[in-house]
Amino acid sequence: MEKHPVTGNLLTISAPSGGGKTSLVRALIERRPLLSVSVSHTTRPMRPGEIDGVNYHFVNEAAFLDARDRGEFFEWAEVYGHFYGTAKTEVAERRNAGYDVIMEIDWQGARQVKMAHEESRSIFILPPSIAALEDRLTSRGQDQRQTIDRRMAEARSEMQHWSDADFLVLNDDFERALSELETITDSLRLGRDYQSRNLGSILRELTHE
Repeated sequence: MEKHPVTGNLLTISAPSGGGKTSLVRALIERRPLLSVSVSHTTRPMRPGEIDGVNYHFVNEAAFLDARDRGEFFEWAEVYGHFYGTAKTEVAERRNAGYDVIMEIDWQGARQVKMAHEESRSIFILPPSIAALEDRLTSRGQDQRQTIDRRMAEARSEMQHWSDADFLVLNDDFERALSELETITDSLRLGRDYQSRNLGSILRELTHE
């Protein structure tokens, strides 16, 4: 991983299941080379097409809880009966290399990150409607009706926490939603806090400090 001179920003992106978060983040990373997605640990079973170490670090529950108890996770949460967590070392290494780190986590994890790191910024992705969300979950063809109903109930509950986020993105049109995410991430690199680190020597010269 190439080294860049400034510590990267920290972002969390949350969405209800079926909100399109993973597809949007994947496309965003392709367009912005200084963005990096942290790979979370999870105890849920691997889905078809997923790769260990790429989509998630898949571990058993005993290993996860042991790492949690040792304080190795940046944040962790239990979702749909499975545990998810982000390793502290992974986030630190990427940020110290100058990459803006995106954490794809639920609202519980996003809240933990914000409480521990006030400088972090949170994004919540919303579906255009309840009907559209249910259609996305159904069209996956991966879950039984009972599972879809449970995920819909969880999605409604999760969307109650939209007001925790710093930014809201409506995913009714993929390209527009992606463009809005690009705008958000670009603006963070132009903010005062980031630029004061990036332009430190210039600012000192200009202000004679």
